[in-house]
Amino acid sequence: MTINHKMILNEARDYLFIAIGLLIYTIAFTVFLMPYQIVAGGVTGLSAIIYYATGFHLENTYIIINGLLLVVALKILGVKFLMKTIFAIFTLYFMLLFAQEILPKQENGLPFKLMGEGQDFMSMIIGCVLTGIALATVFMNNGSTGGTDIIAASVNKFHPNVSLGNVLIAADFCIIGSCMFFPQFGTYMERAHKVMFGFCVMTMENYVLDYVMNARRQSVQFMIFSKKWQEIANAIGIQMNHGVTILDGHGWYTGHQMKVLCILAKKNESVNIFRLIKMIDPNAFVSQSSVIGVYGEGFDEMRVKIKKEEKKMKIVFATNNLNKLTEVKKILGNKFEVMSLSELGCNDDIPEKGQTLKDNALIKAQWIYDKYHVNCFADDTGLEVDALGGAPGVYSARYAGGEGHDSQANMKKLLAELENTDNRKARFRTVIALIIDGKVTTFDGIVNGEITRVKRGGEGFGYDPIFQPDGYDKTFAELGVGVKNQISHRARAVQKLADYLLKK
Repeated sequence: MTINHKMILNEARDYLFIAIGLLIYTIAFTVFLMPYQIVAGGVTGLSAIIYYATGFHLENTYIIINGLLLVVALKILGVKFLMKTIFAIFTLYFMLLFAQEILPKQENGLPFKLMGEGQDFMSMIIGCVLTGIALATVFMNNGSTGGTDIIAASVNKFHPNVSLGNVLIAADFCIIGSCMFFPQFGTYMERAHKVMFGFCVMTMENYVLDYVMNARRQSVQFMIFSKKWQEIANAIGIQMNHGVTILDGHGWYTGHQMKVLCILAKKNESVNIFRLIKMIDPNAFVSQSSVIGVYGEGFDEMRVKIKKEEKKMKIVFATNNLNKLTEVKKILGNKFEVMSLSELGCNDDIPEKGQTLKDNALIKAQWIYDKYHVNCFADDTGLEVDALGGAPGVYSARYAGGEGHDSQANMKKLLAELENTDNRKARFRTVIALIIDGKVTTFDGIVNGEITRVKRGGEGFGYDPIFQPDGYDKTFAELGVGVKNQISHRARAVQKLADYLLKK
Protein backbone atom coordinates (compact mmCIF):
# COMPACT_ATOMS: atom_id res chain seq x y z
CA MET A 1 0.00 0.00 0.00
CA THR A 2 1.44 3.41 -1.00
CA ILE A 3 1.67 6.43 1.29
CA ASN A 4 -1.10 8.16 -0.71
CA HIS A 5 -3.41 5.18 -0.25
CA LYS A 6 -2.75 5.18 3.49
CA MET A 7 -3.51 8.91 3.69
CA ILE A 8 -6.80 8.41 1.82
CA LEU A 9 -7.81 5.52 4.11
CA ASN A 10 -6.92 7.53 7.21
CA GLU A 11 -9.01 10.46 5.97
CA ALA A 12 -11.94 8.18 5.18
CA ARG A 13 -11.66 6.58 8.61
CA ASP A 14 -11.72 10.04 10.23
CA TYR A 15 -14.90 11.04 8.40
CA LEU A 16 -16.59 7.73 9.24
CA PHE A 17 -15.90 8.02 12.98
CA ILE A 18 -16.84 11.71 13.01
CA ALA A 19 -20.22 10.68 11.54
CA ILE A 20 -20.60 7.93 14.19
CA GLY A 21 -19.77 10.42 16.95
CA LEU A 22 -22.34 12.88 15.61
CA LEU A 23 -24.98 10.12 15.45
CA ILE A 24 -24.39 9.34 19.14
CA TYR A 25 -24.59 13.07 19.93
CA THR A 26 -27.87 13.40 18.05
CA ILE A 27 -29.42 10.46 19.93
CA ALA A 28 -28.22 11.80 23.28
CA PHE A 29 -29.48 15.31 22.64
CA THR A 30 -32.89 14.51 21.13
CA VAL A 31 -33.77 11.50 23.30
CA PHE A 32 -32.37 12.48 26.72
CA LEU A 33 -31.86 16.27 26.88
CA MET A 34 -34.50 17.89 24.66
CA PRO A 35 -37.57 16.10 26.09
CA TYR A 36 -36.85 17.59 29.55
CA GLN A 37 -35.78 21.01 28.18
CA ILE A 38 -32.30 20.54 29.62
CA VAL A 39 -29.93 23.23 28.40
CA ALA A 40 -26.30 22.76 27.41
CA GLY A 41 -23.35 24.75 26.11
CA GLY A 42 -22.15 25.35 22.57
CA VAL A 43 -24.16 26.46 19.56
CA THR A 44 -26.37 23.36 19.87
CA GLY A 45 -27.20 24.38 23.45
CA LEU A 46 -27.95 27.97 22.41
CA SER A 47 -30.16 26.69 19.59
CA ALA A 48 -32.03 24.51 22.09
CA ILE A 49 -32.56 27.45 24.46
CA ILE A 50 -34.06 29.52 21.62
CA TYR A 51 -36.25 26.55 20.64
CA TYR A 52 -37.53 26.02 24.20
CA ALA A 53 -38.32 29.73 24.50
CA THR A 54 -39.70 30.53 21.05
CA GLY A 55 -40.45 27.26 19.25
CA PHE A 56 -38.04 28.10 16.41
CA HIS A 57 -36.57 24.76 15.37
CA LEU A 58 -33.12 24.23 16.85
CA GLU A 59 -31.57 22.73 13.70
CA ASN A 60 -32.39 25.93 11.82
CA THR A 61 -30.83 28.13 14.50
CA TYR A 62 -27.85 25.78 14.59
CA ILE A 63 -27.17 26.02 10.83
CA ILE A 64 -27.72 29.81 10.74
CA ILE A 65 -25.28 30.54 13.57
CA ASN A 66 -22.68 28.10 12.27
CA GLY A 67 -23.08 29.46 8.74
CA LEU A 68 -22.30 32.99 9.96
CA LEU A 69 -19.33 31.74 11.97
CA LEU A 70 -18.00 29.79 8.99
CA VAL A 71 -18.07 32.87 6.74
CA VAL A 72 -15.88 34.71 9.25
CA ALA A 73 -13.69 31.70 10.03
CA LEU A 74 -12.97 30.86 6.39
CA LYS A 75 -11.07 34.13 6.07
CA ILE A 76 -9.26 33.66 9.38
CA LEU A 77 -8.54 29.91 9.46
CA GLY A 78 -8.77 28.85 5.81
CA VAL A 79 -10.76 26.15 3.99
CA LYS A 80 -8.30 23.30 4.66
CA PHE A 81 -8.49 23.81 8.43
CA LEU A 82 -12.30 23.82 8.36
CA MET A 83 -13.10 20.95 5.95
CA LYS A 84 -14.00 18.44 8.66
CA THR A 85 -15.80 21.13 10.65
CA ILE A 86 -17.98 21.96 7.64
CA PHE A 87 -18.70 18.24 7.18
CA ALA A 88 -19.63 17.90 10.88
CA ILE A 89 -21.89 20.98 10.88
CA PHE A 90 -24.00 19.86 7.93
CA THR A 91 -24.05 16.21 9.06
CA LEU A 92 -25.29 17.17 12.54
CA TYR A 93 -27.88 19.53 11.02
CA PHE A 94 -29.46 16.76 8.94
CA MET A 95 -29.22 14.24 11.80
CA LEU A 96 -31.02 16.61 14.21
CA LEU A 97 -33.68 17.32 11.57
CA PHE A 98 -34.23 13.63 10.84
CA ALA A 99 -34.25 12.59 14.52
CA GLN A 100 -37.00 15.09 15.39
CA GLU A 101 -39.06 13.92 12.46
CA ILE A 102 -39.03 10.24 13.43
CA LEU A 103 -39.29 10.50 17.23
CA PRO A 104 -42.75 10.41 18.87
CA LYS A 105 -43.82 13.84 20.15
CA GLN A 106 -45.21 15.21 23.41
CA GLU A 107 -48.13 17.64 23.35
CA ASN A 108 -45.70 20.57 23.45
CA GLY A 109 -43.95 19.32 20.31
CA LEU A 110 -40.80 18.09 22.05
CA PRO A 111 -39.61 14.47 21.65
CA PHE A 112 -41.21 11.98 24.05
CA LYS A 113 -39.75 11.39 27.51
CA LEU A 114 -38.07 8.00 27.25
CA MET A 115 -37.22 7.96 30.97
CA GLY A 116 -40.73 8.99 32.04
CA GLU A 117 -42.03 11.94 34.03
CA GLY A 118 -39.86 13.40 36.80
CA GLN A 119 -36.67 11.72 35.57
CA ASP A 120 -34.92 14.94 34.56
CA PHE A 121 -31.75 14.25 36.57
CA MET A 122 -31.34 10.63 35.43
CA SER A 123 -31.98 11.62 31.82
CA MET A 124 -29.39 14.39 32.17
CA ILE A 125 -26.75 11.92 33.43
CA ILE A 126 -27.32 9.48 30.55
CA GLY A 127 -27.41 12.30 28.03
CA CYS A 128 -24.16 13.83 29.32
CA VAL A 129 -22.34 10.50 29.27
CA LEU A 130 -23.40 9.95 25.66
CA THR A 131 -22.61 13.50 24.48
CA GLY A 132 -19.21 13.30 26.19
CA ILE A 133 -18.44 10.02 24.41
CA ALA A 134 -19.72 11.46 21.15
CA LEU A 135 -17.59 14.61 21.33
CA ALA A 136 -14.52 12.57 22.30
CA THR A 137 -15.08 10.37 19.23
CA VAL A 138 -15.25 13.45 17.00
CA PHE A 139 -12.20 15.14 18.54
CA MET A 140 -10.05 11.97 18.51
CA ASN A 141 -10.62 11.71 14.78
CA ASN A 142 -9.48 15.28 14.08
CA GLY A 143 -13.00 16.64 13.83
CA SER A 144 -14.97 19.48 15.39
CA THR A 145 -18.66 20.27 15.79
CA GLY A 146 -18.09 23.90 14.84
CA GLY A 147 -19.81 26.68 16.76
CA THR A 148 -17.82 27.79 19.78
CA ASP A 149 -14.88 25.68 18.56
CA ILE A 150 -14.60 28.08 15.60
CA ILE A 151 -14.73 31.08 17.93
CA ALA A 152 -12.05 29.57 20.18
CA ALA A 153 -9.73 28.73 17.27
CA SER A 154 -10.13 32.23 15.81
CA VAL A 155 -9.44 33.95 19.13
CA ASN A 156 -6.44 31.70 19.77
CA LYS A 157 -4.94 32.56 16.38
CA PHE A 158 -4.77 36.28 17.19
CA HIS A 159 -4.21 35.87 20.94
CA PRO A 160 -2.04 32.74 21.46
CA ASN A 161 -1.89 33.37 25.22
CA VAL A 162 -5.66 32.80 25.47
CA SER A 163 -6.17 29.04 25.57
CA LEU A 164 -8.91 27.24 23.61
CA GLY A 165 -10.30 25.78 26.85
CA ASN A 166 -10.75 29.19 28.48
CA VAL A 167 -12.63 30.55 25.46
CA LEU A 168 -14.91 27.49 25.33
CA ILE A 169 -15.70 27.65 29.06
CA ALA A 170 -16.44 31.39 28.86
CA ALA A 171 -18.73 30.86 25.86
CA ASP A 172 -20.61 28.00 27.54
CA PHE A 173 -21.12 30.04 30.72
CA CYS A 174 -22.59 32.88 28.68
CA ILE A 175 -24.86 30.56 26.69
CA ILE A 176 -26.21 28.67 29.70
CA GLY A 177 -26.47 31.85 31.77
CA SER A 178 -28.61 33.44 29.04
CA CYS A 179 -31.56 31.36 30.33
CA MET A 180 -31.97 34.00 33.05
CA PHE A 181 -33.11 36.50 30.40
CA PHE A 182 -35.98 34.39 28.98
CA PRO A 183 -39.27 34.95 30.86
CA GLN A 184 -40.67 31.91 29.02
CA PHE A 185 -38.69 29.75 31.45
CA GLY A 186 -40.79 30.95 34.41
CA THR A 187 -39.83 32.77 37.58
CA TYR A 188 -36.27 33.74 38.44
CA MET A 189 -36.01 30.69 40.69
CA GLU A 190 -37.16 28.39 37.86
CA ARG A 191 -34.68 30.06 35.50
CA ALA A 192 -31.90 29.64 38.07
CA HIS A 193 -32.87 25.97 38.37
CA LYS A 194 -32.50 25.57 34.59
CA VAL A 195 -29.12 27.38 34.64
CA MET A 196 -27.80 25.11 37.41
CA PHE A 197 -28.92 22.05 35.42
CA GLY A 198 -27.04 23.50 32.46
CA PHE A 199 -23.85 23.93 34.49
CA CYS A 200 -24.18 20.32 35.64
CA VAL A 201 -24.49 19.26 32.00
CA MET A 202 -21.36 21.23 31.06
CA THR A 203 -19.36 19.78 33.97
CA MET A 204 -20.39 16.16 33.44
CA GLU A 205 -20.02 16.34 29.66
CA ASN A 206 -16.49 17.73 29.96
CA TYR A 207 -15.59 15.13 32.59
CA VAL A 208 -16.69 12.25 30.35
CA LEU A 209 -14.98 13.85 27.34
CA ASP A 210 -11.67 14.15 29.23
CA TYR A 211 -12.00 10.65 30.69
CA VAL A 212 -12.56 9.00 27.29
CA MET A 213 -9.76 10.92 25.57
CA ASN A 214 -7.27 10.37 28.39
CA ALA A 215 -8.18 6.68 28.73
CA ARG A 216 -7.36 6.21 25.07
CA ARG A 217 -4.01 7.98 25.49
CA GLN A 218 -3.12 6.41 28.84
CA SER A 219 0.36 4.93 28.79
CA VAL A 220 2.32 2.53 30.97
CA GLN A 221 5.97 1.76 31.57
CA PHE A 222 7.37 -1.78 31.80
CA MET A 223 10.64 -2.74 33.46
CA ILE A 224 11.45 -6.37 32.57
CA PHE A 225 14.18 -8.37 34.33
CA SER A 226 14.91 -11.66 32.60
CA LYS A 227 17.80 -13.89 31.56
CA LYS A 228 16.01 -14.20 28.22
CA TRP A 229 15.97 -10.45 27.70
CA GLN A 230 17.16 -10.69 24.11
CA GLU A 231 14.36 -13.07 23.06
CA ILE A 232 11.77 -10.88 24.78
CA ALA A 233 13.15 -7.73 23.14
CA ASN A 234 13.10 -9.39 19.72
CA ALA A 235 9.52 -10.61 20.17
CA ILE A 236 8.21 -7.22 21.28
CA GLY A 237 10.14 -5.43 18.57
CA ILE A 238 9.16 -7.76 15.72
CA GLN A 239 5.69 -9.02 16.66
CA MET A 240 4.39 -5.75 18.11
CA ASN A 241 6.54 -3.40 16.05
CA HIS A 242 7.44 -1.67 19.30
CA GLY A 243 10.56 0.13 20.50
CA VAL A 244 12.54 -1.37 23.38
CA THR A 245 15.30 0.28 25.43
CA ILE A 246 17.97 -1.95 27.00
CA LEU A 247 19.50 -0.77 30.26
CA ASP A 248 22.50 -2.14 32.15
CA GLY A 249 21.51 -3.43 35.59
CA HIS A 250 23.55 -4.58 38.58
CA GLY A 251 22.01 -6.65 41.37
CA TRP A 252 23.00 -5.31 44.77
CA TYR A 253 22.48 -8.60 46.64
CA THR A 254 23.71 -11.03 43.97
CA GLY A 255 26.36 -8.77 42.54
CA HIS A 256 25.43 -10.03 39.07
CA GLN A 257 25.21 -7.90 35.92
CA MET A 258 22.02 -8.18 33.92
CA LYS A 259 20.08 -6.42 31.19
CA VAL A 260 16.82 -4.63 31.96
CA LEU A 261 14.23 -3.93 29.26
CA CYS A 262 12.40 -0.61 29.49
CA ILE A 263 9.24 -0.23 27.39
CA LEU A 264 6.78 2.65 27.11
CA ALA A 265 3.48 1.46 25.68
CA LYS A 266 -0.20 2.26 25.39
CA LYS A 267 -2.24 0.75 28.21
CA ASN A 268 -4.27 -1.34 25.77
CA GLU A 269 -1.03 -3.03 24.65
CA SER A 270 -0.31 -4.33 28.16
CA VAL A 271 -2.05 -7.71 27.79
CA ASN A 272 -0.14 -8.56 24.62
CA ILE A 273 3.16 -7.57 26.20
CA PHE A 274 2.48 -9.72 29.28
CA ARG A 275 1.48 -12.60 27.02
CA LEU A 276 4.74 -12.43 25.06
CA ILE A 277 6.82 -12.23 28.23
CA LYS A 278 5.08 -15.21 29.82
CA MET A 279 5.45 -17.34 26.67
CA ILE A 280 9.21 -16.73 26.58
CA ASP A 281 10.09 -16.60 30.28
CA PRO A 282 7.38 -17.40 32.87
CA ASN A 283 9.90 -16.60 35.63
CA ALA A 284 10.63 -13.07 34.39
CA PHE A 285 10.31 -10.26 36.94
CA VAL A 286 8.10 -7.51 35.51
CA SER A 287 7.24 -4.11 36.90
CA GLN A 288 4.38 -2.15 35.33
CA SER A 289 3.58 1.44 36.28
CA SER A 290 1.30 4.15 34.95
CA VAL A 291 2.87 7.29 33.56
CA ILE A 292 1.26 10.71 33.45
CA GLY A 293 2.09 11.20 29.79
CA VAL A 294 4.35 10.00 26.99
CA TYR A 295 5.14 12.40 24.20
CA GLY A 296 6.95 11.77 20.94
CA GLU A 297 6.73 9.50 17.91
CA GLY A 298 3.98 6.91 18.32
CA PHE A 299 2.51 8.68 21.35
CA ASP A 300 1.09 12.16 21.99
CA GLU A 301 2.32 15.35 20.43
CA MET A 302 3.86 17.94 22.75
CA ARG A 303 1.16 20.59 22.49
CA VAL A 304 2.97 23.57 23.98
CA LYS A 305 3.83 26.90 22.53
CA ILE A 306 7.45 27.96 22.44
CA LYS A 307 8.80 31.42 22.15
CA LYS A 308 9.88 32.45 18.72
CA GLU A 309 13.57 31.76 18.48
CA GLU A 310 15.92 34.64 18.09
CA LYS A 311 17.77 34.73 14.79
CA LYS A 312 20.80 32.48 15.11
CA MET A 313 24.23 33.67 14.12
CA LYS A 314 25.26 31.95 10.88
CA ILE A 315 28.89 30.95 10.64
CA VAL A 316 30.85 28.61 8.35
CA PHE A 317 33.06 25.86 9.74
CA ALA A 318 35.80 25.32 7.16
CA THR A 319 35.53 21.54 7.02
CA ASN A 320 33.78 18.76 5.16
CA ASN A 321 34.72 16.24 7.86
CA LEU A 322 31.32 15.06 9.10
CA ASN A 323 32.78 13.74 12.36
CA LYS A 324 34.26 17.15 13.20
CA LEU A 325 31.13 18.99 12.08
CA THR A 326 28.82 16.80 14.18
CA GLU A 327 31.07 17.13 17.21
CA VAL A 328 31.27 20.94 16.96
CA LYS A 329 27.50 21.31 16.40
CA LYS A 330 26.80 19.25 19.53
CA ILE A 331 29.19 21.37 21.57
CA LEU A 332 27.78 24.70 20.32
CA GLY A 333 24.19 23.48 20.66
CA ASN A 334 21.37 25.60 19.22
CA LYS A 335 23.04 28.95 19.76
CA PHE A 336 24.55 29.14 16.28
CA GLU A 337 23.74 27.93 12.78
CA VAL A 338 26.95 26.18 11.78
CA MET A 339 27.39 25.49 8.05
CA SER A 340 29.89 23.10 6.48
CA LEU A 341 31.89 23.82 3.33
CA SER A 342 29.58 21.59 1.27
CA GLU A 343 26.56 23.61 2.44
CA LEU A 344 28.46 26.71 1.30
CA GLY A 345 28.99 25.04 -2.07
CA CYS A 346 32.72 24.57 -1.56
CA ASN A 347 34.26 21.18 -2.28
CA ASP A 348 37.80 22.41 -2.82
CA ASP A 349 40.71 20.74 -1.06
CA ILE A 350 42.15 23.68 0.88
CA PRO A 351 45.96 23.41 1.10
CA GLU A 352 47.39 22.91 4.60
CA LYS A 353 51.07 23.79 4.20
CA GLY A 354 51.67 25.44 7.57
CA GLN A 355 54.41 24.35 9.94
CA THR A 356 52.16 24.57 13.01
CA LEU A 357 48.54 23.83 13.88
CA LYS A 358 47.89 27.57 14.19
CA ASP A 359 49.31 28.19 10.71
CA ASN A 360 47.02 25.59 9.14
CA ALA A 361 43.93 26.89 10.93
CA LEU A 362 44.68 30.43 9.78
CA ILE A 363 45.36 29.33 6.19
CA LYS A 364 41.99 27.52 5.93
CA ALA A 365 39.95 30.29 7.57
CA GLN A 366 41.58 33.03 5.47
CA TRP A 367 41.12 31.02 2.26
CA ILE A 368 37.34 30.71 2.88
CA TYR A 369 36.95 34.32 3.97
CA ASP A 370 38.79 35.69 0.95
CA LYS A 371 36.87 33.54 -1.55
CA TYR A 372 33.32 33.67 -0.10
CA HIS A 373 33.40 36.77 2.15
CA VAL A 374 31.57 35.02 5.00
CA ASN A 375 32.31 34.86 8.69
CA CYS A 376 34.03 31.56 9.30
CA PHE A 377 36.33 29.52 11.48
CA ALA A 378 38.72 26.66 10.84
CA ASP A 379 40.57 24.30 13.09
CA ASP A 380 43.57 22.06 13.02
CA THR A 381 44.18 19.30 15.53
CA GLY A 382 47.26 17.30 16.29
CA LEU A 383 48.37 14.54 18.60
CA GLU A 384 51.66 15.34 20.31
CA VAL A 385 53.58 12.40 21.81
CA ASP A 386 56.46 13.23 24.20
CA ALA A 387 58.56 10.17 23.31
CA LEU A 388 58.41 11.19 19.64
CA GLY A 389 59.40 14.80 20.23
CA GLY A 390 55.87 16.11 19.70
CA ALA A 391 55.15 14.03 16.59
CA PRO A 392 52.95 13.39 14.75
CA GLY A 393 51.73 16.94 15.58
CA VAL A 394 50.75 18.92 12.51
CA TYR A 395 51.05 15.77 10.37
CA SER A 396 48.65 13.69 12.54
CA ALA A 397 46.02 13.21 9.82
CA ARG A 398 48.55 11.88 7.29
CA TYR A 399 51.05 10.33 9.68
CA ALA A 400 51.14 7.00 7.84
CA GLY A 401 51.65 8.76 4.49
CA GLY A 402 49.39 8.94 1.46
CA GLU A 403 46.77 11.51 0.58
CA GLY A 404 43.84 10.24 2.65
CA HIS A 405 43.10 10.33 6.36
CA ASP A 406 43.68 6.65 7.13
CA SER A 407 43.05 6.43 10.88
CA GLN A 408 43.78 2.74 11.13
CA ALA A 409 47.12 3.09 9.38
CA ASN A 410 48.03 6.11 11.51
CA MET A 411 47.29 4.27 14.76
CA LYS A 412 49.15 1.18 13.60
CA LYS A 413 52.27 3.21 12.83
CA LEU A 414 52.13 5.11 16.12
CA LEU A 415 51.69 1.97 18.24
CA ALA A 416 54.59 0.32 16.40
CA GLU A 417 56.88 3.27 17.12
CA LEU A 418 55.97 3.21 20.83
CA GLU A 419 56.11 -0.57 21.19
CA ASN A 420 59.27 -0.59 23.33
CA THR A 421 58.66 2.74 25.05
CA ASP A 422 57.38 3.17 28.60
CA ASN A 423 56.93 6.91 28.29
CA ARG A 424 53.54 7.13 26.61
CA LYS A 425 52.58 10.66 27.66
CA ALA A 426 50.76 12.59 24.97
CA ARG A 427 48.34 15.41 24.43
CA PHE A 428 45.71 16.41 21.90
CA ARG A 429 45.86 20.05 20.84
CA THR A 430 43.26 21.96 18.81
CA VAL A 431 43.73 25.47 17.45
CA ILE A 432 40.75 27.39 16.05
CA ALA A 433 41.14 30.46 13.84
CA LEU A 434 38.05 32.70 13.66
CA ILE A 435 37.51 35.51 11.16
CA ILE A 436 34.60 37.89 11.83
CA ASP A 437 34.33 40.85 9.46
CA GLY A 438 38.01 40.49 8.63
CA LYS A 439 39.21 40.37 12.25
CA VAL A 440 41.24 37.27 13.16
CA THR A 441 41.10 35.63 16.61
CA THR A 442 42.54 32.27 17.68
CA PHE A 443 41.64 29.85 20.45
CA ASP A 444 43.32 26.68 21.62
CA GLY A 445 42.33 23.65 23.63
CA ILE A 446 44.57 20.97 25.14
CA VAL A 447 43.83 17.67 26.86
CA ASN A 448 46.65 15.61 28.36
CA GLY A 449 46.74 11.84 28.53
CA GLU A 450 48.65 8.82 27.34
CA ILE A 451 48.79 6.38 24.43
CA THR A 452 47.42 2.93 25.23
CA ARG A 453 49.14 -0.23 24.03
CA VAL A 454 46.07 -1.53 22.16
CA LYS A 455 43.02 0.01 20.56
CA ARG A 456 39.94 0.13 22.79
CA GLY A 457 36.39 1.28 22.10
CA GLY A 458 34.24 1.73 19.04
CA GLU A 459 33.14 5.38 19.16
CA GLY A 460 34.85 8.58 18.08
CA PHE A 461 37.30 8.88 15.19
CA GLY A 462 40.97 9.45 14.45
CA TYR A 463 43.26 8.44 17.32
CA ASP A 464 40.39 8.18 19.86
CA PRO A 465 40.73 4.37 20.39
CA ILE A 466 44.35 4.70 21.62
CA PHE A 467 44.20 7.98 23.58
CA GLN A 468 43.32 7.77 27.28
CA PRO A 469 42.82 11.23 28.88
CA ASP A 470 44.24 11.95 32.34
CA GLY A 471 41.84 11.10 35.16
CA TYR A 472 40.04 8.39 33.19
CA ASP A 473 40.62 4.67 32.74
CA LYS A 474 38.95 4.62 29.33
CA THR A 475 39.94 5.88 25.91
CA PHE A 476 38.01 8.60 24.09
CA ALA A 477 36.47 5.83 21.98
CA GLU A 478 35.24 4.07 25.14
CA LEU A 479 34.01 7.18 26.93
CA GLY A 480 31.62 7.96 24.10
CA VAL A 481 30.69 11.19 22.40
CA GLY A 482 28.79 12.65 25.37
CA VAL A 483 31.75 12.55 27.75
CA LYS A 484 34.32 13.36 25.08
CA ASN A 485 32.45 16.50 24.04
CA GLN A 486 32.75 17.79 27.60
CA ILE A 487 36.48 17.22 28.13
CA SER A 488 38.16 17.01 24.73
CA HIS A 489 40.70 19.40 23.22
CA ARG A 490 38.20 20.43 20.56
CA ALA A 491 35.47 20.95 23.17
CA ARG A 492 37.72 23.30 25.14
CA ALA A 493 38.70 25.30 22.07
CA VAL A 494 35.09 25.45 20.79
CA GLN A 495 33.85 26.57 24.22
CA LYS A 496 36.30 29.50 24.11
CA LEU A 497 35.02 30.25 20.60
CA ALA A 498 31.39 30.16 21.77
CA ASP A 499 32.10 32.39 24.79
CA TYR A 500 33.75 34.91 22.45
CA LEU A 501 30.90 34.83 19.89
CA LEU A 502 28.19 35.27 22.54
CA LYS A 503 29.81 38.53 23.58
CA LYS A 504 29.65 39.87 20.04
